[in-house]
Amino acid sequence: MKRALLLILLLFASLSAISSVVIKVEIKGAIGPAHSLLLQDALKEARKRHAKALLIELDTPGGLSSSMRDMIQSITNSPIPVITHVAPRGARAASAGTYLLYASHVAAMSPGTNLGAATPISLMPPSAEKESNATETTAEKKAINDATAYITSLAQMNERNATWAVNAVESAESLSAQDALRLGVIDLIADGAIPLLEKLEDRTVILLGKRVQLHVAGSTVIPFEADWKIRFLSTVTDPNIAYLLLLIAIYGIFFEMMNPGAVFPGVVGAIAGVIALFALNMLPFSYAGLLLILLGIAFMVAEVFVAGFGVLGIGGVVAFVFGSLLLFDADMLGSGVSLPLVIAFSILSLGFFILVANLYVRSRSAKVVTGAEEMIGADAEVVKSDQGGYHVLCHGEIWHAESNSELTVGQKVQVIELHGLILKVKPQKE
Repeated sequence: MKRALLLILLLFASLSAISSVVIKVEIKGAIGPAHSLLLQDALKEARKRHAKALLIELDTPGGLSSSMRDMIQSITNSPIPVITHVAPRGARAASAGTYLLYASHVAAMSPGTNLGAATPISLMPPSAEKESNATETTAEKKAINDATAYITSLAQMNERNATWAVNAVESAESLSAQDALRLGVIDLIADGAIPLLEKLEDRTVILLGKRVQLHVAGSTVIPFEADWKIRFLSTVTDPNIAYLLLLIAIYGIFFEMMNPGAVFPGVVGAIAGVIALFALNMLPFSYAGLLLILLGIAFMVAEVFVAGFGVLGIGGVVAFVFGSLLLFDADMLGSGVSLPLVIAFSILSLGFFILVANLYVRSRSAKVVTGAEEMIGADAEVVKSDQGGYHVLCHGEIWHAESNSELTVGQKVQVIELHGLILKVKPQKE
């Protein structure tokens, strides 16, 4: 009987140990659609495993406001406590990351990290006109007021410093981890996941409007890995990858149009184009930048066909470079298209289109080397003369021939017409 009770107690203890888990997900880089889906999947996994909490390891320069708000909705409506930890040392929670910290049930940072600079980036381009400036100012005020109210509501919900949150939005202020703890912006500082969970034991947090006590010390931390769909989305929504896909699509389709029937360039270009359109649909981009890229390519192609003395080519490169730099807003996305990549592809594009267009022009103007048209003007030699006409040797073959002039065997002639299988020839000039 004692053995049976001991086995039951051991089994109960082991089941308790297995159930005491914390799911850990890493949010790295600029916040985008992939991170929103990753967080949703991580929360589903945490609920499925009956995890004690979800631990977010955060390191971001900011990102898309739409993706940030989706993530905040997932956090604030989660039935499981969400612990956001800015880690490792040297990491940051800038811009959108600050909102995520304020939305989390527990906000923690590692030593040597920082947060802040939460001012929203204006979506409107600058203008020199007074009317446009007035409109831009109004739009900025609306965006700042909206962001201020949003982060204030998050601060009030989790009982954190709302005054500094407003300063982070209006004045783009930033704080170190120590200062953030002193001002009540975060809950604690911990260096690593295990020490963090130990410090959080028996801490009370507000979860869906109710105060609950955390029991996470000693929990097994299980990393959550993104599936292939999220990895694919994260890859194609990187501004550099989206830019490369767009150029591959342009190159492939252009090459297929210049050489109908090549198939491979057209297939690659079409696939890259569809993926690029998908990425552009997920990312905010500038139509002006896209049009400048297309205009630059058109100018570089026109340089071959029009005697522009290099003006079109130079103008095409300039338009291509500016379009590439304007295509994505680095401040809004947290990262933009790499300048060395833009320069490299600008030079490559100029060389590519000049080379391909030159080959195209040469192929169109080259002499025909196959078919009936190729026979006209060809040299031949009379090998036989009889009452039915002549036989001539042309391109290694014997042809029936006729001529308005008297010809002799061995005489050199030139083909002037072709009627079916009969050549009409004339004597070559000496």
